[in-house]
Amino acid sequence: MTPDWLLYLITDRHLAGQRQLPETVADALRGGVRAIQLREKDLAPRALLELAAEVRALTNSARAVLLINDRIDVMLAVDADGVHLRADSLPTRAVRRILGPGKLIGVSTHSIEAVWRAADEGADFVTFGPVFETPSKIRYCPPVGVGALAEACRHSGVPVFALGGITRDRIAAVMGAGAHGVAVISEIIAARDIQSAARACVATVSASEGSRAVDPSFRRCYN
Repeated sequence: MTPDWLLYLITDRHLAGQRQLPETVADALRGGVRAIQLREKDLAPRALLELAAEVRALTNSARAVLLINDRIDVMLAVDADGVHLRADSLPTRAVRRILGPGKLIGVSTHSIEAVWRAADEGADFVTFGPVFETPSKIRYCPPVGVGALAEACRHSGVPVFALGGITRDRIAAVMGAGAHGVAVISEIIAARDIQSAARACVATVSASEGSRAVDPSFRRCYN
């Protein structure tokens, strides 16, 4: 399955201030976001399931896509659209055998080799980064930079979403490097006006779509 969205919102309720996460997600959906990754890694399983059910109801109403971070059991329990796997999670090939062809699988990658492996094992798309320095990723690995992103996009057989330090002002640069789209966290989740921030990011990524260096078929590059 090929993602039909350009902006991928990853949740972090700790950035939402006094707002509840479902409220934040609802405002993002009103702002035009059409794909959500529920990524609340520190929640206990039952609490995560309850939150996932609330968010699933919201995405269903908005006809948006919901992926659950890493937890295949929670994904199946709420009938989400797919799962997003960590770099050290179960192998993509094994997860594809569990889920079959009807569910989306995204994979976090930090190197070109990881992008190739995810594509070969049946991923539908990957996130690649962190492209820029960001507090949420600094403990995992240093920024890879726009050049590495361009190389990954040039040789990827699946859509690549730029991740890590993605602000509205940086969207054009990563799209120009060949990214299919962007994965955003704090630029929307931490915004004072969630709906307006989402709307602005969606508009910017849509306007930048034509600048991509890689053909949208993901099989041929322009440069």
